Amino acid sequence: MGDHKEHGINIDPAFVRALAELLDDTQLSEIEVEDGERKIRVARTLTAAAPVAFAPPAAAAAPAAPAAAAAGGTAPTAPAADAGLADAIKSPMVGTVYLAPEPGAPNFVTPGNAVKEGETILIIEAMKVMNPITAPKSGTLKAIHVENSQPVEFDQPLFSID
Repeated sequence: MGDHKEHGINIDPAFVRALAELLDDTQLSEIEVEDGERKIRVARTLTAAAPVAFAPPAAAAAPAAPAAAAAGGTAPTAPAADAGLADAIKSPMVGTVYLAPEPGAPNFVTPGNAVKEGETILIIEAMKVMNPITAPKSGTLKAIHVENSQPVEFDQPLFSID
């Protein structure tokens, strides 16, 4: 057939192409398939342009609030927004956030849900490892401060629980 022998294993280029198409269809960054001793891993590199696009608007918004306060404008909205994040549970690592256990599945939780201490709220993928981030206390999920598939930084607010 279309099999090629490389490094002692048979590789089917059509199968590898099908795996690559599956990556695009599911928005995954990699997929690995094992069949006995044969292992095929297909991965794609995601660009880091998206985080840079988010940074300038935040920096531009910061000077506007002090300018409004100096002009006698009402600036309580900025401190109120910051106060809402003061009690937020923060990211313990750098990675990519996933709000659901797998693509197409419902989110672990949504704002307004009652959560129990230890319940998984979201997952952060870091270095190809899926790390569940759990509720540190029981209560009501007040807000989720990140979007699905969003890159996050260490100490970035993730969610709030009342």
